[in-house]
Amino acid sequence: MEKITIGKLAEMAGVGVETVRFYQRKELLREPKLTGAFRTYGEEDAQRIVFIKKAQELGFTLSEVKELLELNTKPRVTCGIVKSKTVAKLKEIDKKIADLNKMKFSLEKLASACDASQDQIRQFKVQECFAAGLDCKC
Repeated sequence: MEKITIGKLAEMAGVGVETVRFYQRKELLREPKLTGAFRTYGEEDAQRIVFIKKAQELGFTLSEVKELLELNTKPRVTCGIVKSKTVAKLKEIDKKIADLNKMKFSLEKLASACDASQDQIRQFKVQECFAAGLDCKC
């Protein structure tokens, strides 16, 4: 296993050194090993950071990311716990996908309205896409 410095790790993962340190403080990333005077990391640390960043891009909070990462590492985690957490997360993801599809459809309608007239654009309300109980036209 190659020994990687914090600067190299940050570069490999596409983040800054302070992000690496922040993830360590939040216990999302292990404390590095001391190799002589240097703290060193492994490639798995870079992969972990990439996973964290991608999960954040997808809307997961750092707390949720930490929970996901701990599912495979905590010794007392049972299959029942893993299943209940993953089923709950799947429901959240399905809801987000549904909302994203609504927003996509709404934006497509807005783009189409731009092909028509300025009056149609003024009548179209993107924010109504998520309004509960309204006769939404999106």
